[in-house]
Amino acid sequence: MKTISIFLLTFCFLTAFQGTGKKIPSVQIQTLEGKNVNTSSFSNGGKPMLISFWATWCSPCKKELNTIAEVYDEWKKETGVKLIAISIDDSKSSNKVAPYVNGKGWEFEEYLDVNSDFKRAIGVNNPPQTFLVDGKGEIVWQHVGFKDGDEAQYIEALRKVIKGEKIEH
Repeated sequence: MKTISIFLLTFCFLTAFQGTGKKIPSVQIQTLEGKNVNTSSFSNGGKPMLISFWATWCSPCKKELNTIAEVYDEWKKETGVKLIAISIDDSKSSNKVAPYVNGKGWEFEEYLDVNSDFKRAIGVNNPPQTFLVDGKGEIVWQHVGFKDGDEAQYIEALRKVIKGEKIEH
């Protein structure tokens, strides 16, 4: 029993910190217009970025991005953050992404990861999954899922990154 407990604690610890402290992986994805982009080119001039993985079939994903859209201008003014939304819709449903995004009027950068290459490279398990990247391009925090009020955790983490403070997971 003790061995199982130690294993579970180790697993939980590793899962909580998986994908943090490393750079954004270099993978080819596409803009909504079909232009190829390498994810290693993502930057925000030394300011933080949020990279959110979502899908049109994922209700919590859409709720997360719609909630962030409501406060995005305030967050940009306060922290300089840039949000990059990565759709993981496959080739069968990716044609729904642009009409959905255009209908919402989101002011984020939007990309398609149709083959899930970026999703696998960065370690996304279940959408929505959002990564906070500091001004040096290192992943310093991540959040899986979304429910009302989670946006408060995002802005708290952003504020800590701006101040150079360590983020508790």
